[in-house]
This record gives sequence, C-alpha cells and structure tokens, in this order.
Amino acid sequence: MNATLPLPPAFLAPLLVQPVAVLGAGVSGQGVQALLAALGVEAVVYDARGTEFSHRAATAHRLAIFSPGFPPDHPWLEWARAAGVECLSELDLASLFWRGQILAITGTNGKTTLTEFLTHALAGVGRVAEATGNIGRPFSQLVVSRQGGAKDHLAVCEVSSFQAETLRHFRADATLWTNFAEDHLERHPGLENYFGAKWNLVARPGPVQPRAVRGPSVFVGSSVERFARRFDRPLAALVAVPTENQPADERLAGTVFAEYPQRENFLLAAAWWQAVGRPSAALVAAAQSFRLGRHRLARVGESEGVAYWNDSKATNFHAVEAALAGFTGGVILIAGGKSKGGDLAAFVHRLAPRVKQIVLIGETSTELAFHCSAFRVAHTIAQGLSEAVRRAAELAAPGDHVLLSPGFASFDQFRSYEDRGDQFERLVQNLPASSGNMR
Repeated sequence: MNATLPLPPAFLAPLLVQPVAVLGAGVSGQGVQALLAALGVEAVVYDARGTEFSHRAATAHRLAIFSPGFPPDHPWLEWARAAGVECLSELDLASLFWRGQILAITGTNGKTTLTEFLTHALAGVGRVAEATGNIGRPFSQLVVSRQGGAKDHLAVCEVSSFQAETLRHFRADATLWTNFAEDHLERHPGLENYFGAKWNLVARPGPVQPRAVRGPSVFVGSSVERFARRFDRPLAALVAVPTENQPADERLAGTVFAEYPQRENFLLAAAWWQAVGRPSAALVAAAQSFRLGRHRLARVGESEGVAYWNDSKATNFHAVEAALAGFTGGVILIAGGKSKGGDLAAFVHRLAPRVKQIVLIGETSTELAFHCSAFRVAHTIAQGLSEAVRRAAELAAPGDHVLLSPGFASFDQFRSYEDRGDQFERLVQNLPASSGNMR
C-alpha cells in the first residue's frame, strides 16, 4: 500500500487482495485505475468498447468499481452481485481515501457554476479548495494528486444524480442543492425517482470525523423544498433558502450573479458561507472577480445587428427556460438533440410565448416539430448545426438574438456539449460582418 494515502477501512482491505474490476474505461474509470495503482492494487478494466464483463469474469474479483454511466440495474453490476462481488461507485471509493473535508454540490442546473464559484471564493480567503466530481475531474484523481489531502483541505465535489443514487460510503461535511426540475428521465423512471436519486445524497448521515465547523449541513433552494414537500421527504434537517424571486442586490451589480438564473447560485452559496462564519464581504468580492465557464449563456458574436449566444451547456428544459427569461427582444432559438425523457409537449407549450422561431436539430427535431405545429410555434428543421446557424441568421432581424440553448444531450451529433458549443462559435465567427467574440 502507498504510505502517503490513508489505510483502507477494515471492510475494504481484504477485497483489495484480488484484482479489482474497473467497470468503464472513461474519465471516472481512469481515475479509479490511478487510485488503485497508487494503492499498489491490480486493476482489470472492462468496457463495452474493449474487454467486456461476464458472469465468468466476475468470479475472478471480490470488488468492482463502476463509473456513473452504469445504472444500478446494469447487467454487469447484477452479474457481479450474483457472484458475491462488492460493488462501489468511483465516488464512494475515492471518499474512503480522503482525509479532508467535502462540500457536495448538486442540482438540476447551476451545480457546475456553484462548484467553480465556491472553489474560487474559498481560495480567496486562503482555503485550499479544489473542484472535483462531475465537473470533469474525478474525485479519485484528486485523491491521488493530493495524496489523500490534509485535514483542512476541502474538496468541492459536484455530484450528479447518476453519482448520488448509488452512494453508500460518501459523506459530505455540507451539501448545497441548487434546484430541481425535470431531467434525466431516460435514466430515472419518473420525476420522483429522479428526486430520490439526489435525495440519497442529502439523506445520508454526516462524516465520521467531527465537523471542523458545526452547524447546519444541508442547504436547499426553493424548488427543492417544494418537491421535498410534494414527495413527502423529511424537511427538519434541511435549511430551506429562498432562492426564487428575490430582490436585486446592488452589491452584485455587474457580476454574473446580478440576475437570474445565476442569482440563485449566489443566494445558496451565501447561506452556507454565513453559516460557517465567513465574512459576506469576501463572498461579494469573489463574485466580482468570478467569470463563468464557457458554454453558459455567453454572448459570442454579433452579425448584421443580431447577437449570438452560446448556451450549449443547457441540456434540460429548465435551463433553456431560465436562459430565455433573460431576453426582452426577439429570440431565434436553436434547440434539440438526444432525448433525456420528459414531457416534450409541455416544454414546447412553455416556450411558445418566449420565442420568435425555433430552429430544430438532432434526434428530437421531428417530435419537437410536431408539438411546435400543435402549439402554433414557428419552426424549421435543420439537418445539422451549420444549417441551423445559417437559417437562424436568415430569420433574425436587427435587434434579435440567436440563442443556442438546446435543452437536450449532445451525443447524437457531437462528442460533448463543449464540442457543440465550440462548433457554434466557429460558425458564428464566419458569418458576414461578424464583430467576433463578445464574451
């Protein structure tokens, strides 16, 4: 075992004697491999694009670590359990070797921005804090790079519903849950099941070690409180933060948090910040110097009096509606992609009064077009993003906005939402008389 990492807990040590099965060779799987290598443990990687797992393969292992892409009822996990193999998620495994504190961030929307912002704000007050989890850097990779971390080291961990639903050992010192809305119904069979997946994170007991700062540990936004009541979840342990329809804060003028939807993120951050006794002036200063990551409702160009906006990270209905709420002029919306479930008819109905026209792309374009016709929403189908940008430019008049806010996953036509946004920005830069990047 690596002497710089904590010793494995008693239940885990005997399971590491035999090679460990790593299910999934993506980013999370690579993080697991790095952690196991640091522990001096042999790993065998199984992936649908490489060596596939089987009933027989399961018998060679006592422990399997799986990536978030594996739903709880995935056949590989069922085969492993049938063979008596202990199955842990990547997040669970990493947390067992982390000495520091954990601030967990979840939500349907805003969790990446909130993770980045609080990491930025904590660094500003001298804390050693690093973003990890669903944000792109696996927790297991952080554990290895920081050699398990120090007691005052803080992991700001973005947690998706895919990660939260199978957690058994992960313990957060505090959890912030931004909001809740329809999403990921291709994975979770119904809205209550999706809520329950995230609830598994906040319903879990606190960390085994005493808290560095005692006080409330679960902070939720207004929509989360509503759904907790709807689904009859206990509210006593939650700090319900009023995050919707709040008055403007003049201290935030000129920052990304001055208006919604980002205002919601700041209100939740401020509630936790105050609870742990940090000065509000430091958080406001952090807000003033903070910049949004790419592909989050950024103005990326102007051509012939039309502004172009990249909101490619909007992969669900709630995110699209939040983006549209900030526009007063005519909006040509580019939307569509790989379905994640949900009520498409209701989504289009809500969009109807907010858009001038919708240009539809991807797998969902035909079904969306049907609902657009039913609700008399002007629309056109484009065969790809290049055609979509060209048509949007033709439809827009000076003073209008062309908004890429897809509302769906990108994987039908692109490698990722980043790839989709990058392609959009390149297409905008090539428009006639474009004024270039406006971020």
